[in-house]
Amino acid sequence: MRDETAEQPAPLRSGLTTGSCATATSLAAARLLLGGVVADAVQIVLPKGKQVQMRLEFCRLTEDGAEAGTIKDAGDDPDVTHGALLYSRVQLMAEPGIRFIAGKGVGTVTRPGLVLGVGEPAINPVPRKMISDHLMLLAEETGYRGGFEVTVNVEGGEALALKTMNPRLGILGGLSILGTSGIVRPFSCAAYIASIHQGIDVAKTNGYLHIAACTGNASEDTMRRVYNLPEIALIEMGDFVGAVLKHLRKVPVDKLSLCGGFGKISKLAAGHMDLHSRHSSIDLPQLAEWAAAIGADDALQQAIRGANTSQQALAMASAAGVALGDEVCRHALEFARSVVPAQVQVEVFAIDRQGGIVGHAGAFV
Repeated sequence: MRDETAEQPAPLRSGLTTGSCATATSLAAARLLLGGVVADAVQIVLPKGKQVQMRLEFCRLTEDGAEAGTIKDAGDDPDVTHGALLYSRVQLMAEPGIRFIAGKGVGTVTRPGLVLGVGEPAINPVPRKMISDHLMLLAEETGYRGGFEVTVNVEGGEALALKTMNPRLGILGGLSILGTSGIVRPFSCAAYIASIHQGIDVAKTNGYLHIAACTGNASEDTMRRVYNLPEIALIEMGDFVGAVLKHLRKVPVDKLSLCGGFGKISKLAAGHMDLHSRHSSIDLPQLAEWAAAIGADDALQQAIRGANTSQQALAMASAAGVALGDEVCRHALEFARSVVPAQVQVEVFAIDRQGGIVGHAGAFV
């Protein structure tokens, strides 16, 4: 009987995006310049109207303007920028408007295909609008008729960016300033999915019409070995195969190669769009049914149902001469084709832990 008095796990805590951090620090620095207010916290309005208070690490004058900083709090989301110091430096300009500059640790766009043009600082449109809206309102309140130069910085951003997909996307020198709602939802992985979409956009814009979407490093190495694809054509999808398949409805390519571990590909074969263990599990009875369809006897089917892992099930099938890897890839291929446009040629590879190919469906071209 379940203990109703047992302590329940605490709800996951939301955080604030780098875009919100850049908005708060830009506003605090500009307010110091125009009103002489040295603040230890600042309130901003998020895109959907929610007001949030953000603590500042510093707010001070510089030789030619002012700067303010805050520590990025991503809540309970596994965000690479959690705990990083983000600070903005603001200078006043005679001409109206906002000029954005990539400071230390913030990247610059070097390839076409992103929402920002080549040469632009990697400060995305929603954060730009948030910063602009707050500074324009401040200018109106204070009667200021000039403009602002805003330089956004992330301490250690150059090193942190190497843990993201920015280098592959052609965003060099640091991180991107992101956010569409201002809020980081725990485990929403919205930034990861956005990077997948950007990766596909950049590949196609630069003329790469054969892309390989891979679940991890081993599968990427396999696709390099099989096709010698360049980095720009390798899409690190992790568990988010649905983000790839659905985006190809908007941005179709000529050919998609999907590659992942046998267990994850078996989840795709069962119709799952998210391959993480939180959202889908390996269905051993289903594996046994697929094995039966290609000749597995009753004893092998029973052994597969009782297997500890998908890898063990695969090994037993292989020992019996039953090509379970190919059959799983065939079902995964059918599901993927049901999602992407008909003009996209699709193939699926399943690999073992060493990167060896244990299953394939679809034609090599």
